[in-house]
Amino acid sequence: MDVFAALVAAAAALLACAYLAAGLARRAKLRRLIDKLPGPRALPLVGTTHHILGTPRNKLLNKIKELGQQYGPIFRMWLGSSPEVILTKSTHFEEIINSTKHVEKSDFYKFLHPWLGTGLVTSSGQKWHSHRKMITPAFHLSILDSFIEVFADNCAILVDKLARRAGGSGFDIFPYITRCTLDIICETAMGVPIFAQEDTDSEYGRMVNDVIELTVYRRDRLWLHPDFIFYNTPAGRRYKKSLGITKGFTKKVIQERKDALSGAVKPSHESSDEDRSFGLRKKKAFLDLLLEVSGKEGKLSDEEIREEVDTFMFAGHDTTATSTAWVLFMLGHHPEIQEKVYAEQAEIFQDSKRSPTMKDLHEMKYFDRVIKETLRVYPTVPFIQRILGEDVRIDGYDIPRGTSVTMSIFLTNLDPESFPNPEQYDPDNFLPERVLGRHHFAFIPFSAGPRNCIGQKFAQLEEKTLLSYILRNFKVLSLDSREDVHPIPEIVLRPEHGIKVCLTSRT
Repeated sequence: MDVFAALVAAAAALLACAYLAAGLARRAKLRRLIDKLPGPRALPLVGTTHHILGTPRNKLLNKIKELGQQYGPIFRMWLGSSPEVILTKSTHFEEIINSTKHVEKSDFYKFLHPWLGTGLVTSSGQKWHSHRKMITPAFHLSILDSFIEVFADNCAILVDKLARRAGGSGFDIFPYITRCTLDIICETAMGVPIFAQEDTDSEYGRMVNDVIELTVYRRDRLWLHPDFIFYNTPAGRRYKKSLGITKGFTKKVIQERKDALSGAVKPSHESSDEDRSFGLRKKKAFLDLLLEVSGKEGKLSDEEIREEVDTFMFAGHDTTATSTAWVLFMLGHHPEIQEKVYAEQAEIFQDSKRSPTMKDLHEMKYFDRVIKETLRVYPTVPFIQRILGEDVRIDGYDIPRGTSVTMSIFLTNLDPESFPNPEQYDPDNFLPERVLGRHHFAFIPFSAGPRNCIGQKFAQLEEKTLLSYILRNFKVLSLDSREDVHPIPEIVLRPEHGIKVCLTSRT
């Protein structure tokens, strides 16, 4: 018996040694392949993180630009013992973005799981496939058309708020735009107006912003990555409280909408004639469409519906507000371009104060080029990250399965081969004849391939409506230089201290 036990122990030890040896061999092969790529010198334990973590947030994009110029178009970093491969050339993106093998998001997105679970932004595999197919019809143009009234009503409130600041010495316009987009996203996603523009201290609005800010705060501090440490800090406790309120609000609305669809109860948020004077309406929200699609094509649990609604809230709130603010900032520096935009608006609306229609928004061709050029200079999402699902070979380098790959939209947008004079702000970069000769991944503000942004049409229509209302009513002058407004790459590319402008009424 003792001999048998000794043999079993010896076999187990040999297997453990073989497993360890195989792991070390895989690790050695990974390091050998990754270190063939150019990149800064790695230090023991920390890798190359000192290049990034030692850089102030407001200098981070400049640092990444320096690294890209020194080591690009493809180079590697070591985040501790984990490799990160950075691609800066549109031709290199194709291998990753077009493949269904590389749809898994990077480790950063795990910090969004407590809020978004495994909704469209954070999920992968079969769940992502089935949910994407199920949700796509909710973004049909005919449904988006019904949202334009919501856009317009909230933009009219925004104009009224801005009119009170026009003619003064200047102010930060970013919070005003953010509250407007929050009102829009709440009403279109859940069918529930929260009146963030009227109540600037709206609890739900504060909690959503808290969750987003604390997610970034945690991401940027390696010592807060373990749950046990994070949730026992003041920031972690605040995050947990904000998250509970945010998710609780969504769950409550879902239950009310379900009860209403079943005919059991009239929801407290359902509109009556009296309600309409306060901005409520009987439009179908994204949540209603989700509930209908779920019933027809496969049951979604309440938690899965909550994940997708909160995902829509997350993806459609800060992104549109930030992009809109950057457009105003650039137009405030280029009055000649701003006047061309206004001339196009005047031609479409003929001095009418009416709300835009879908047809109006599609006719804003020059405005479309202005928005795209701003997204080139200030991409709302400056990086796309993926985990490789299989080995790939790019530009002569073999990159192993499981490696995290960052596609730098920010650096690609500055490629002189695609955009001559890339530092110059020029909406004519997007004239049809210029776009025709450009690589199809040279400009991908909403990503591309199977994992492109499902809500991009929604975002484009909302942003055009917002900007149309503002520019038809005001002239915009930017008060800070481009050198003084530092873009911060958080979840989106936010201005560090907002966007300070002076508005002059056009009437």
